[in-house]
Parts: sequence; C-alpha cells; structure tokens
Amino acid sequence: LGADAGNRDTSDAPLWFFVVCSDLARFKGEDRFYLNSCGTRTFREVLISIGNAIVCGTPNRIIMDPESGLVFSPSHYTWMDTNHPAGTPRQGYPIEIQALWFHALTILEQIDSNENKLKWEKIKLLVRKSIETLFYHEGRGYLLDCLHCNPGTPARLAEPDDSLRPNQLFAVTLGAVEDTKICVKIVEACQELIVPGAIRSLADRKVSRPLEIYHYGKLLNNPYEPYWGRYTGDEDMGRKPAYHNGTAWTWIFPSFCEAWVIAFGRKSIPTALSWLGSSVRLMNEGCAGHVPEILDGDYPHQQRGCDAQAWGASELLRVWHWLLQQKKEDRGEGENEPKKTVSKKQTKM
Repeated sequence: LGADAGNRDTSDAPLWFFVVCSDLARFKGEDRFYLNSCGTRTFREVLISIGNAIVCGTPNRIIMDPESGLVFSPSHYTWMDTNHPAGTPRQGYPIEIQALWFHALTILEQIDSNENKLKWEKIKLLVRKSIETLFYHEGRGYLLDCLHCNPGTPARLAEPDDSLRPNQLFAVTLGAVEDTKICVKIVEACQELIVPGAIRSLADRKVSRPLEIYHYGKLLNNPYEPYWGRYTGDEDMGRKPAYHNGTAWTWIFPSFCEAWVIAFGRKSIPTALSWLGSSVRLMNEGCAGHVPEILDGDYPHQQRGCDAQAWGASELLRVWHWLLQQKKEDRGEGENEPKKTVSKKQTKM
C-alpha cells in the first residue's frame, strides 16, 4: 500500500480480478458492470490496461511470450509463493497462469473496442494451442505444471516440469483446454491428489525434473521424490517445504468437482456432489461450520493452518451453488436464472 509496491509482485492476482469481474458482470449485466467506476477509471479501462501491460511487459517482469502467447511469471509470483526456503519457485510459465490468461483474453475480446477484438482473439487462440502443444504430456496423461526458465526465454525452450499438481484443473474450469479427451485425462489424473475435502498440492510419486529445497545450503528433501506429506515441525525446515509439496488445500478442491462435471457432463453431477460433500467432515471436526486452510497430505489428514479460511469456504459455496444450478437445468428447471459462462464447454453438455 502507499509507497510500498511489494504486494504487487504477483502474476495471478490481476488475472483473478478478471474472474471476479466476469462473475459480477454475469449477475449485474455485462454492459452496465464494465462501465462502472473503479477508482478514477471504469472496470473496462482497468482490465484493458492490465491486458496491455502483460503483453508489453510490467515493471516487475511479468510479460507475454510473443511466440506462444503464454505469460512469463517470476519466481514466487503465484499462489505457491513460499520463498523461505524456496520450496516452489516455479519461475517460467506456470499452467494456472496460462489458464487465467486465456480467461482474461476471453473477457478482453468481449469488452474492448471493435478494432482491438481481433487482437485479443488471435492471442487467445494462440494460448489455447500453446497449452495443448507445450503443456500436455501424452505419456503421463496430464498437463505439465510449469515450463521453467529464466526471464526472456521463450516457452518452447523452457524446461518442462512433469510433477502432478492440481493447478492444471483451472485449464479445464476456465475453458483453456477445449479437447474433451484431454479434459477427462486431466481430471482422472488429479484423482490421485484427492483427500476428503481437499486436494494435495503434489502427488506422491517420483519426478524427472528434480525439486531441490535448500535451507542455508542444507538440502532438506529428496529432489526426485519431493512429496512432503506432513505440515509439521520448524517453519522453515518442515512446514514451508511441505506447504505446496504435498499439503492438501481446501480452496482448489471444489474446482476439481467443477472440472469433473465439465469433463464428464451433467450425468456426473451426483458424483461431483458426492466429492464435494466430503467437505462436511472438515466443518464438523474442526472449527464448527468452517473450512480449514490445509490438511496433511498423509493419512489421517490432520487439519492444519488457519482454522477458518475464507477462500476455501467461498469456493466450496460457489461450486456447490453451481452444481445445484447445473442439476436444475438438467431437469429443465431454472432456465431464467443466470448461467455460468466462463467456459464454453459448460454450455455443450
């Protein structure tokens, strides 16, 4: 705040702002909402400014690779931002940033002037193609988590990270991946990460690209088996290395349930509701009526971190309402209610 710009060192927050704006616009009316004041500018002007800044490059080194349309993110700029020690640096092209960027481009194509619509559409289609060609690993059947590289390196020359993480789910829920077969494989792969009411941040399996976690020169983990199943012990040597490398999170778990229905169609809504219903256990066993921040990846999945986490609860509520709405529409009810339009795939079920 004020003269401190440290809180701006994030690549995903501006892109999540697009998601929030599109949700609000859907309920308040597209034309009216984007013309509302957001400080000294309208929401439309702010969003267009963010899009142009990413294309041209921001002062804190976030920039679009013109060759692939993908967005480069400096180390520790995503939600996996633990940096003491550097447990999940992910410098390069993280998959969720590309999914969020695709969604942002969809909004920009809708709200920008007619002469700029074609520009955003071309980038959007390029991003989708790049995700399917550079991130999808046919042999493993899921999207790579990140293409690692230094600033200025094009995505095609970046080092692929084959670790199985839940970030790829946003490529499904935000419509960045259109191929239904790939969507199904992504969701099926992420089943490996599920625990009751949460989803693990890293699979318990070997990786080809080593993940080394050091603390003052001391290697804390096995780089080729980096899964860390318990969020316990000293903060820097135990909890932070585990934070995004096996710890299960509640806020992404509802997106798995959402992606399940997008991949398998409305016939799978009862299954998705059953998945989501496992969150009730957390609300009954922990802080009454609330959702915790994290759980141990290992059984018995002890609740950890914040006892009542807002983003976990809000995502649970959002997807629960969305699933019920999909269920009504499947029965031919609720046609006059607002429909989710973020992903075009959701309208094809």
